[in-house]
Order: sequence, then C-alpha cells, then structure tokens
Amino acid sequence: MAATIVEKWRGRNAALAIAAVVIIIGIPLWWKTTETYRAGLPYSEISQLENLQLQLTVAVEVVFSRGTLTPEQQKKVPLTDTHEKEHSVDGKTNLKYRYETKYRTATVMEEDALTMPTPEEADLSLFRLSESPCGSVVVYVIPESSTLLPEGASAYVGKRRTAVLRGGRGRPGGLAAVLEALGPALEQVVQTMSFTHQDITAALTDRVPLGKTNREGRADGMRAFKSSPGYEITFSLLNPDPKSHDLHWDIEGAVKGYIQPLLDKLTPIANFSVDSQILYYAILGVSPRHDASIDGYTLSADSLPHVINPVEARLGSNAASSFPVLNFLLYVPDAPHSPLYIRDHSGKTVPTNAFHSPRWGGIMVFNVQEHYGEEPRFPVHINIDMVRVMGVFLAQLRLLLGIQQVQAPPGFLLQSPGNEGVTDWELDRLLWARTAENIATATTTLTSLAQLLDEIGNIVINDNIAEQVYSAVVSLQLAVAELEAGNLAFAFQASKEAILSSERAFFDPSLLHLLYFPDDQKFAIYIPLFLPMSVPILLSLLKIAGEYRKRRSERVKTD
Repeated sequence: MAATIVEKWRGRNAALAIAAVVIIIGIPLWWKTTETYRAGLPYSEISQLENLQLQLTVAVEVVFSRGTLTPEQQKKVPLTDTHEKEHSVDGKTNLKYRYETKYRTATVMEEDALTMPTPEEADLSLFRLSESPCGSVVVYVIPESSTLLPEGASAYVGKRRTAVLRGGRGRPGGLAAVLEALGPALEQVVQTMSFTHQDITAALTDRVPLGKTNREGRADGMRAFKSSPGYEITFSLLNPDPKSHDLHWDIEGAVKGYIQPLLDKLTPIANFSVDSQILYYAILGVSPRHDASIDGYTLSADSLPHVINPVEARLGSNAASSFPVLNFLLYVPDAPHSPLYIRDHSGKTVPTNAFHSPRWGGIMVFNVQEHYGEEPRFPVHINIDMVRVMGVFLAQLRLLLGIQQVQAPPGFLLQSPGNEGVTDWELDRLLWARTAENIATATTTLTSLAQLLDEIGNIVINDNIAEQVYSAVVSLQLAVAELEAGNLAFAFQASKEAILSSERAFFDPSLLHLLYFPDDQKFAIYIPLFLPMSVPILLSLLKIAGEYRKRRSERVKTD
C-alpha cells in the first residue's frame, strides 16, 4: 500500500515537472526560435515625412553700378532683405520660397568689366573676378544710358550665374523706392535663373504639370527621364539598305565634340556611359506614304509611335543595363523610299526631320539623295554630316535629361550655352528640380515600405535594411536642411543618397523570404510534431487535477 502511494506520488511529480519544463522553457524557446527577425525602424520619423515642409532658399546678390544710385542712397548699402512665398502641392506638401537678397555697390574691377563692348565679354570678365556658388544668382544693375545691352533689351542672362539688368538713373527719394521699382524685373531674373513654382510642382508630382490634362501638355511633362544615379546613352545608325548605301559616321569624334562637354557639366548629377552601334537591314515599323507634291515620302505624326517598337527589338541595350537607356537613332532611308520627311500634326514638314519619344530617346531621318550624283554607282559611299546630326541629338538629350528650354520674358536676352551644352544657371535649375524630385520619391518609397512592413508582420527586417532606412531618413532630413540653408549642391547630394538608400531597402530580396509564411502555417507545421507529446502531458495534468479535486472534496466532507 505504501509502495503504491509512493509510486503515484513519483508519477504525479514527474508529470508536473515535465509540464513545467514544456510550459516554462519549451514553449517560449520554440516561439523565440521560430519568430521572424525584425530590426527596429524609425516609424515615427517616417510618418513625419508625410507632412514634410520644403523651404527653398535662393541667395541673391544685387550689385549697383555707377550711376544707378544717388550719393544719399549709396550710403544705405550694403543691406540685406528677405522675401518669402508659400505655396502648396495637392494640399499636402507646403512649399516656401525664400529669397535672401544682399545689396551692395560694384567694385572698381566690376565697373571695368561692365564697360566691356559686349555683354558676353562682360559676363566672362565678371566670372573671372569671382565664381558664384551653386544655386546663387548675382544681378548687376546698370544705368539706362549704358551701351552694354542692345537697344530694347532690359536684361541679359549670361552662361554663368550672373545677369545684367538695366535699371534707372539715380532716382530721387529713398532707397526703398528704388528697390520697389526694381522688384518685378529682379524677380523675373531670379526665376529665370533658378526655378519657378511650376518647376518644383512638376518635380513633386512626377513631372506632370498641374492643370494640364491634354495630350500635348502631358507629353511635355513626362518626356524627361526620372532622376537616376546613372544613364546609358546609345547612338545607333540604321542602314536598311547596305547594298545601296555605304555609310560612314565619325560618332566618336562627334560625341567628344558635342556630347561629352554636356556630360562633363552633368557629372555631379549622374554617371553617364556612351556607346554606339550600326544596325543593318533595320527597317521602320510603318510604310511611308508617297507624296507627289514633294516628290518624296512622308511619315505622319500619328504613325510615329509605331516606328519605335520594331526597331527597339534590335537595339539590345535595355536588358544589358539597370540604368535608364537613352536611345538616339539615325535612320537613313533605303533608296526606294527616299527622300523621307516627317510631318507634324498640322501636316507641315518638321525642319529637323526628327522626333523624340518621352523617356525613351529620339530618331532622326537623314536623307542622302544629294550624294548620288548624276549616275550613281551603288553602293554609294556617304559620309554623314555629324554637325547637323549632333545638333539635333544634343537638343533632344537636353529635353530628355530635364533641361527645359526657358521662355525668356520680353526684353530678356539669354546667352547660348555654346559647346558646353548647358549654362551654369540651367544646371542649377535642373538641380533644384532633381532635388525636389528625389526628396518626394524617397519620401514615398520610405512611407510605402513602412506601411508594408507594418501590415505584414512576417516579413524579415534584417539589420542591413534597417541601416539603409535610417540612412535614407537622415539623408532626407539633411537634404531638407541644406535646401533651407540655400546649399543647393549639398542638398542634391543628400537627396541622391536618400533615394539610393530607400530604394536599396525597398527592393532588398530578403524582404520576400517569409512573405508567404504566416503564423497559421507555422502552427500547421509544428502541431503534428507537438501533438503526440502534448496529449500524454495534458491527460496527466487532467488526471492530477481530478485527483486533487477528489481529495479536496473528501477533506471537506470529513471536516
């Protein structure tokens, strides 16, 4: 009898010990070893990005030359003035434009530069005196009697970050009256050389101008490529009739003389790689129509979208690069369909005989009948005029990279960028837009990633992803701060780092490892393993509980 009681006592204690080990140690250990690892993310800081406020600060320096201020007015300079404007995009992102304007009088050397015979020489001389920082604007005010600007011109914007504005004589009154009279023209100069509200709004809304819903307006807003750390540029010569045309093009020299100077100026924005190829027997996707009035063939504007697809299949460049590819195609028509001209929507012949496709590239048709001679012998040896070709491709490249053609206000003269392909202030305009675009894109990416990870709790968040997210948030905050401080170059680099880090985190392959392994599947896998062990333990616990209740009831009856 005593042995039986001892045996029951041992069995009860063994069952309780096993149950305690399973409940206290086994289940927490199993739960911990099978849980999804999720590194901590700055969710609160990411949520604050939705209410991001951008303040773009432009440093403006106004320099008065001799004869624009009276002696009494000159005593009140130098001085500093700040002007702010506030706008909104879709009622969400507040935009503040702050113009920090400093007024001073010209130095002796600057006065000498302003006496140059032409504004181009004056612009170069002023640039040699001092180089303005990125994003800044320097405006030199000259008297009305100055012969530096041609008659009828009120302002001249050079290749650098300086402009010349025709002012008045030393107006009587206070300096405030002079500045008030100069204000509208000065604001036009600053917006021409920096940015307008439409530029920043288009960058924040995927480059689609607000209020433009027609096809032409939407195409203009979408033709530029989105901001990217690198671009691939491919020049292709299409020779559909090698038996008739022996084509030669000096693409290497043309790129070095026309394209490379532009790419060198754009080095702070992105990395570029350039290659070229010749495609034989490459035909267009549509058949041109014969037009007896011009004794040639034509391609209408409606048929141009169908031209690209058959040719694109032979380019072979899109699959070889992770960066956006800009395609520039030079098409020489075959002899039976020459000459070939492109017509716009109004039916007029396009002067350049070229067209561009938004966010893809451009195509130029190059007719070669003038090389045939009186009695041509095929194949005709043809040296392509690269000056005419690269002039068209350079203009298309500027548009595709987002360097928009500025519409100068009446009376404004804009100096041509020349061989460099882009002026310093045009580069600044591009940097302003790209910085705003990068900030908007990185903010959207981080917000989407945070929402995804918050809704699906089974996605693994590795430490490297958390590092990228933290880096993107810090870079975004730095970009906003640098914009507010007026440091455009640093703001762009910070925004570039933000978009790179955010996209590396968003597209990390490790985020998909346990995407389709939720908790219910985990229980379905482990229950068949734990159930055979759990049933005896559970039954033992139930038996022990029953015996305990039975003894307790007997004790109550005895009492």
